[in-house]
Amino acid sequence: MKIKFYLLTFFLLPLVFTGCGKEIPSQVQHAVRFPEKTTAAQQGGLPVQQRTLRNTLDEIAELERAGSWFQGLALTESTLLENAGDYAGAVAAAYKELAWAYGLGLIKKEEVEQGLLNVLTAKNEDNTALCASAILAFMNERWDDAFNGLEHFFNEPDEPDAFGKWMILVCTLEKNKTSGADDRRPGEAYKAIRARYAKFPEYWYRGAKVFSGIIAAQYAESCINISPLGPYADECRSILASLTGLKNEDGLSIKTKMEIENIISQSVNLGNPEFLNSLFPLIGLPDNPYTVYAVSALRALTSVPKFRDYFNVQASSAKGRLAERLSYICRG
Repeated sequence: MKIKFYLLTFFLLPLVFTGCGKEIPSQVQHAVRFPEKTTAAQQGGLPVQQRTLRNTLDEIAELERAGSWFQGLALTESTLLENAGDYAGAVAAAYKELAWAYGLGLIKKEEVEQGLLNVLTAKNEDNTALCASAILAFMNERWDDAFNGLEHFFNEPDEPDAFGKWMILVCTLEKNKTSGADDRRPGEAYKAIRARYAKFPEYWYRGAKVFSGIIAAQYAESCINISPLGPYADECRSILASLTGLKNEDGLSIKTKMEIENIISQSVNLGNPEFLNSLFPLIGLPDNPYTVYAVSALRALTSVPKFRDYFNVQASSAKGRLAERLSYICRG
């Protein structure tokens, strides 16, 4: 059985292996090619293959925790687990690759769902189909079904930040949010694994949905900064709007501080004030921290005549709150 064959579409394979221009570490490559059958009797003590598998999986985990994740890494993990006979783990690892690509806006949700359905309809081991079914429930936010299925496979205590454990934590937090349960432990456990998922948009998105206050804002901003055009960005912007007292629809105009800085840097580097137009919807919003930050940053540009003149022209043609803010910016 080739789990990746069922889960990955033909056009995704070149994407995941070349997307980041990085090579899989030599130790990981070696482990993928390691002989499939090496007995303890042949090697003495713990089988060499088992030791190599564990060491290589640990290396992959450390790469993720160090923020060095890259496309194709989870596929390598899936191959290792499948060769070792851990079919549920192989499905979860292949799904991790797809979830990462989806969060970055590289593929569509329907394509991920179809891959899981392909696993369900193929002639696979029972564990493979059951795991795929649980992950499909997770994708469709059927938290009870997902939790019951995933806990059967991924509730081992030795790796608290493993991908399967992350999915279980999401289910738990969502279930607690719905039931109103006052249990802080899942939330603390979720925050504790952030290093491994620093580049994973969905980690931040799920946290933004279940946490509150400044923590939710931090998670929403992180999700947007990683993938500003991804499938979770708009909802995270709405979360930021709600947290700052704005209407949900105002979220479409919200820019994070990192986005504001990037837009201003590009405008200055290009010597093109018109590049700042994308900040005008934000400037026109009612008072909120992101608008205040943008206005303050733009005021610093008025020392450059080209930018000051541009703001004056825009202020003369603008209306309402935007005109007031642009006039304020022009005064430097």
